[in-house]
Amino acid sequence: MTSLLELEQVQLAGPHGDRLKALSLQLQAGDRVALLGRSGAGKSSLLAVINGSLRPESGQVRFKGVPLTRLTRRQRAEIGTLWQDLRLIDELSIGQNVNAGALARHRLGWALANLLFRIGSEPSRHCLRQAGLEEALLADAALDRPVRQLSGGQRQRVALARLFRQQPALMLADEPLASLDPAIAAEVLDRLLACDQDGALCSGAEAVVVSLHRPELIDRFDRVLGLRDGALVIDAQAASVSADDLNGLYAS
Repeated sequence: MTSLLELEQVQLAGPHGDRLKALSLQLQAGDRVALLGRSGAGKSSLLAVINGSLRPESGQVRFKGVPLTRLTRRQRAEIGTLWQDLRLIDELSIGQNVNAGALARHRLGWALANLLFRIGSEPSRHCLRQAGLEEALLADAALDRPVRQLSGGQRQRVALARLFRQQPALMLADEPLASLDPAIAAEVLDRLLACDQDGALCSGAEAVVVSLHRPELIDRFDRVLGLRDGALVIDAQAASVSADDLNGLYAS
């Protein structure tokens, strides 16, 4: 059975040493992965290699058996990322930002229409509800509201809805909880990881990888990857990761 994602001996250089060191791993459909490590351990670099934003100096990345360098634009859309800085376009509306997640599945005319008119309101509303945005912001007039007018928590939900609108096979999230208060952070994480009664992710994604600075949340995941100085030092089922393992990961 082909893995959803394979990294084989991936090496990524940085200004002060390697950001990733001969890193190999596989992700399977159904994986819900917590990515842990101190600041500078290589978590963001790993996510950027997985989604194709960074190209490693050596090694290979394969997505659904195909080397990542050969993927088409549509295939790349199967890997969706919730960035730490959200990357919303402040001048555009809620609806336009959510629709941006679907751009890879449409032609140029659809993209232009999204800039000029309100389109795709029902799919956008569905994704915004999945992301937990309050009902008051789901009316047609509210969907036209610029995202620059939203609070931090609301912006986070719009970015999450954009990810759901993309319908990727693999969802990545780079420190999605860093700027949120604990209650909102817990809800955002639960929505990212939500499963139906058969165990499939409600977003439709086959797997999800979430970079975290909060190891106490790993009980929400099935698997833990731990990075230290660019090397993979933990790859285990979440239930088997001990306090000693985590202390070693974060030790100075």
